[in-house]
Amino acid sequence: MKSMTRQEVFEKTKKVIHDCFPDMDVEALNEESVINTETAIDSMGFVLVICKLEALFDVRIPERQWNKLSTLGDVVDAIYKRVEKK
Repeated sequence: MKSMTRQEVFEKTKKVIHDCFPDMDVEALNEESVINTETAIDSMGFVLVICKLEALFDVRIPERQWNKLSTLGDVVDAIYKRVEKK
């Protein structure tokens, strides 16, 4: 995958969330949106989103780090950090 900006990762992450949860208003999401409370994504939905992001960006986020990803910005940072290492 070609080098991406953090903003591109953010936009693609919002698209994956929209694909998984089409009724959610993803345009209202921002960096500080807390995933489990402001988005109502439960733990199974979170796993689905992370797995789809890992496949899309061809990266792996270790499961032990998943519980540290509380905001949308945290998820974007985790993906972006790994995309940049490629």
